[in-house]
Amino acid sequence: MQSQGVIANVKHYAANNQETNRFSVNEEIDERTLREIYLPAFEASVKQGHVASLMCAYPRVNGTYCCENDLLLNQILRKEWGFEGFITSDFGAVHSTVASAMAGLDLEMPNGKYFADELKSAVQSGKVPVSVIDDKLIRRFRTMMRVGVFDHPPAVKDLPAQPNGATARRLAEEGMVLLKNDGGVLPLNAARLKSIAVIGPTAVKAVAGGGGSSHVVPLYTVDPVNGIRNRVGEKVTVSFIDGSDISQALFVAGAADAVVLMVGDTDTEGFDHGLSLTGNQNQLVQAIATANPHTVVVIKSGSAVLMPWVDQAPAILEAWYPGEEDGNAVADVLFGDYNPSGKLPMTFPKNLEDVPASTPQQYPGSGPVAPYIEGYEYDLGKKDAPGIGGVAHYSEGIFVGYRHYDAREIVPLFPFGHGLSYTSFSYKGLKISPSGISLDGQHEPSVTVDFDISNTGSREGAEVVQLYLGMPSTNAVPQPPKQLKGFQKVMLKPGKAVHVHLVLEARSLSYWDVKSHGWIVAPGTYQIMVGSSSRDIRLQGEVKVKSETAEHRSPVATKTPL
Repeated sequence: MQSQGVIANVKHYAANNQETNRFSVNEEIDERTLREIYLPAFEASVKQGHVASLMCAYPRVNGTYCCENDLLLNQILRKEWGFEGFITSDFGAVHSTVASAMAGLDLEMPNGKYFADELKSAVQSGKVPVSVIDDKLIRRFRTMMRVGVFDHPPAVKDLPAQPNGATARRLAEEGMVLLKNDGGVLPLNAARLKSIAVIGPTAVKAVAGGGGSSHVVPLYTVDPVNGIRNRVGEKVTVSFIDGSDISQALFVAGAADAVVLMVGDTDTEGFDHGLSLTGNQNQLVQAIATANPHTVVVIKSGSAVLMPWVDQAPAILEAWYPGEEDGNAVADVLFGDYNPSGKLPMTFPKNLEDVPASTPQQYPGSGPVAPYIEGYEYDLGKKDAPGIGGVAHYSEGIFVGYRHYDAREIVPLFPFGHGLSYTSFSYKGLKISPSGISLDGQHEPSVTVDFDISNTGSREGAEVVQLYLGMPSTNAVPQPPKQLKGFQKVMLKPGKAVHVHLVLEARSLSYWDVKSHGWIVAPGTYQIMVGSSSRDIRLQGEVKVKSETAEHRSPVATKTPL
């Protein structure tokens, strides 16, 4: 992004994990969980992505609002990670002048309630040194100069609809995840079909995006029915019904050779969404899939959904929000013009009670919550101040997502990392080097993982190979059975093979030690697992780590306490 003269912005820092009470909730997170689960994505954006700006979030983290949190902004982000860009607030996320200025906030959005006249007064009174203001301006102007904003000011110009549309189509296809394909229902063969019924609420028009900040205004859209008609041609009859009347939908489905049933949701900013499909969608899928054995369910959702009808549907494709090229992209995957290769970035649970945060104390939090009042300068010393109250207890700790399901031996609907293909892949030849490591406190340990993957099917396709690590677990420092530490996408023609080389650096082998406030590599046996998903491990080995010193600290350790 920044190579194109755009200032990238990573948000929302940090622990912005719920929309309910987002203006006031206090995210109570222990030090290890914050470091291992909720900060690494931001750390990678800074250290590896060299992001030029960052947005601080609405909530409080362990009692302090993010935009005036010295620990998060000054200590960790700037001093520890070396962030050189500027920090902007989420819209209305600033609650103070002096505290926010001294904690490292550079820009208040969308107005200047705290960073205009009040900031000027704070500087004049000596509460905020002029040097602090200088630093803020230097960070802003330096960033703008580096990206080229001054030399090449942004100007409105026409967007190339066709090239951008081709890119949008490809990205939509790459992101789709084939969840289920019993009996090889997919890909559909247009030459063997005389009629297709397209049914469902998300088949009415293209799903270009969600609501709120994810809403986009596309240059054009390709609706689902048009995309399928474009693909099959005039020889195949394509009928459509939105499914609001299940009886009518059953009649249309029963007369068709195959059914493409499209359901989903419309996630938006500002409130949290349930995992159940709304309206009559579950009943619709149940009825149609039972009536026509050649039913393909296409889900267009912003997250995981519950599927009480999963056993009745032979084929399920998660298309997310496909964007402007919805119709063409979905058709490409359904008819095999594109071989799906997407993998789930989350776990789909079977039941709502299976999720990690399943108590009111965890979500949405306990304690009184007063409404957010625009323009009110919160006083953290007043317990009855508007917006103060409500604590979300992260008592699940590091056991979130697949870590939770694995540790508790809960069978998910579809596991993290899952995604099928129209071809098949074999894994073999696992080599781990070295087989043993001695920690001397002077050298960073690393492990190389090598193996071969082959396309054993009849179609060209891509596989996302995943490397998981099972770390030594103790009562004092419990570890999940496995954690994703690396992955690589490989494209293979039928019958071809490729060698995959992955490296586990010291950080990958480390956990956050709350006593020393740093990353530590523990002695013990580490399980190396390579697979197609978190529940589909194909190769497994181990590496033994022993310590030559009393304190087995890794050189990647840091000293910023929480």
